[in-house]
Amino acid sequence: MCKMSSQIEADVQSKLQRIQATNKETNAFITVNEQVIKDIRPSAVPRSLEGFTLAVKDNIEVAGLPNTGGTKALDKFIPTRDATVVTRLKDEGAIVIGKTNLHELMFGITSKNYAYGAVGNALDVKYIAGGSSGGTAVAVAMGCARVGLGTDTGGSVRIPAALNGIVGFRPSTGRYPSDGMVLLSNTRDTIGPMTLNVTDAALLDAVITKTEPSLPNIDISSLKLGVPRSYFYHNLDPEVANVMEKVLVKLKNAGVTLIEEDIPDVEELSSKSGFTIIFYETGQLIPQYLKDNNIPVTMEEVLDKIESPDVKQIIHNTMTAAPSEPVYREALEVVRPQLQQRVVDYFAKYEVDAIIYPTTPLPARLIEGIDETVEINGVKVPTLPIYNRNMEPSSITGIPSLTLPAGKSSQGMPIGLDIDGPVNSDRRLLAIGLLLEPILIA
Repeated sequence: MCKMSSQIEADVQSKLQRIQATNKETNAFITVNEQVIKDIRPSAVPRSLEGFTLAVKDNIEVAGLPNTGGTKALDKFIPTRDATVVTRLKDEGAIVIGKTNLHELMFGITSKNYAYGAVGNALDVKYIAGGSSGGTAVAVAMGCARVGLGTDTGGSVRIPAALNGIVGFRPSTGRYPSDGMVLLSNTRDTIGPMTLNVTDAALLDAVITKTEPSLPNIDISSLKLGVPRSYFYHNLDPEVANVMEKVLVKLKNAGVTLIEEDIPDVEELSSKSGFTIIFYETGQLIPQYLKDNNIPVTMEEVLDKIESPDVKQIIHNTMTAAPSEPVYREALEVVRPQLQQRVVDYFAKYEVDAIIYPTTPLPARLIEGIDETVEINGVKVPTLPIYNRNMEPSSITGIPSLTLPAGKSSQGMPIGLDIDGPVNSDRRLLAIGLLLEPILIA
């Protein structure tokens, strides 16, 4: 045990040195765990995550460390207990190395945080990291932590994972405990693993859900993947389109059957439900979080201290002009179920194991100048909707979704490929990801 302890301590020290060497440029961490060496307690009983260094997004509670949500109004709040997901990972030997930066109050996809500094991409710090879990993605991609946790409302795990060239997993909504989080939407939010490979993502999923670590065996010759082009492949950056077409050829040559069929009404139903649900629920959840945790800050003070202009505007609109309850109920109880049924019918009709598409329509862009708009194919478009467009249907319907590295742009920026499975097919989806992983990087 002493030898194991010294090996773990040496690894943790190397991770701390890596953080010290890179964090001024990347702003990946808001808080580094100064007690991390004391947290190393190897067990006499074998544990599946022994010595795994864990980076935790700073809206997930870790006892003894601030939980800022990426905004200065919450920087004095220090939880006294861990979120259940963190507890389960710690119980299997994981060590929290620090709390990671994010888009302020999770409301954005760039992690250009004006309060704690813009998170720089792991491949080139001049480019956005993606968000809102940008700090965790960069921490894992740069070797500052072996694995990480993000949260995903509408792509916030998968977008930064894709833009930094790592694996990001959004489980079926409700699969993981959701206590101990600053939430935007109780309907849509979930914690998600962020890792260098599918094996570690599957291991974290097994620990969090207390399930068997083994994955189903899948024969690639029997694998059928849906390719829904009309929505997910529309208006792609040429670099993304090129990578995706090469990927589809690779998969076909490997024996995968590709079914080019579309999901009916996906754009219309997503647009009518997605943000309506978030904006209504955020208006309830943030004030409730302050109350439940006895944080001596009013919602007005939270709004006043927001430093990121895009977030200040969104939160202000959410608190002053949120959707009415009838509009919210229509989105939640009528439109969302319609979208869920379209997805169920698609998997059943075409008998596909998963659907496949580009995680984001464009690679990371330069931090400088990016705020409310970004350019794609010569046209400036709103930043958040274009980056999270392909993430919305799975986020709204609650199906499992996995992003994998698929290639790089001519500038060397990562491009991600996403696969979605039917609801509660999480372990099978991870098995498919494990099967595709070596094909994509070949």
